[in-house]
Amino acid sequence: MQKILLIIGLIFIAAALVYPFLKKIGFGRLPGDLFFKFGNSSFYFPVVTCIIISIVLTIIINLMK
Repeated sequence: MQKILLIIGLIFIAAALVYPFLKKIGFGRLPGDLFFKFGNSSFYFPVVTCIIISIVLTIIINLMK
């Protein structure tokens, strides 16, 4: 259990370090992500981005087993 939590923590740190570069190439604003603007407020939910992250993490975790 401790090993899994350590790996998840390292993944979050890596994602935080790589995020500025991914944002420049458009990752996080993919087609299919929902963005609504109502007057002064807005709502953004990255549906496709979440699916891609889920697939990549599933592959990585399955390769570690």
